[in-house]
Amino acid sequence: MSLAELDLSLVIPVYNEEENLSLLWPEIREVLDPTGLRYEIVFVDDGSRDRSPELIRGFREQDVRVRLVRLKSNSGETAATDAGFKGARGRWVVTMDADLQNDPHDIPLLLSHLERWDAVTGWRTRREDPWIRRISSRIANAVRNVISGDSVQDSGCTFRAFRRQCLSGLTLYRGFHRFLPTLLRMQGYRVLEVPVSHRPRRFGQSKYGIANRAFSAFRDLLVVRWMADRQLRYQVVEDLGGGFREE
Repeated sequence: MSLAELDLSLVIPVYNEEENLSLLWPEIREVLDPTGLRYEIVFVDDGSRDRSPELIRGFREQDVRVRLVRLKSNSGETAATDAGFKGARGRWVVTMDADLQNDPHDIPLLLSHLERWDAVTGWRTRREDPWIRRISSRIANAVRNVISGDSVQDSGCTFRAFRRQCLSGLTLYRGFHRFLPTLLRMQGYRVLEVPVSHRPRRFGQSKYGIANRAFSAFRDLLVVRWMADRQLRYQVVEDLGGGFREE
């Protein structure tokens, strides 16, 4: 399969998810194979200490559409996402978690909106998380929207779809995966938010708790607001002779 023929790159950051991967990979194939899409699955291993890389290598032996990108050490979700973006070869790019809480059956729904929109982000309207996480997320979303001037319902949902050209000029910094919809809107792209399913966690524990992300997320939010306030805004109304260069 040539690179030009790929419709979709599915980017999945992985950190110690060996129990989930064996269930996730067959489910993805079950959803995507009937669509006729020419796709690749880019598993980005973020320094896992379990058997996650070995399992992904096994998937690759069975199916050449599987790719493994390994980071040297645990570098965080934004770094893993960025590495996946840089390696993606499809004209569409979808990101999702490896913990089985995102439902692969929602992938066609996200893709269906990319004919009219540049990016689509999921909104977990019925979250299957402990009540303290749900309440803290609602408060965090409200604060983020007030400070950033955006109107994202669920900035913590990383189940998203993009036209690949949206990502080519995107520069991410640590923690900025949370603000991808806002960053894209700042660049003039059209971003849609749609309801998606959310499933209970079956294995393992969340890698991110309230205590270990609240301060850093607020600090990152202030940086995003600073970027938005200082964004260059101008229109060229005339460029007489533009493009002509004397030899």
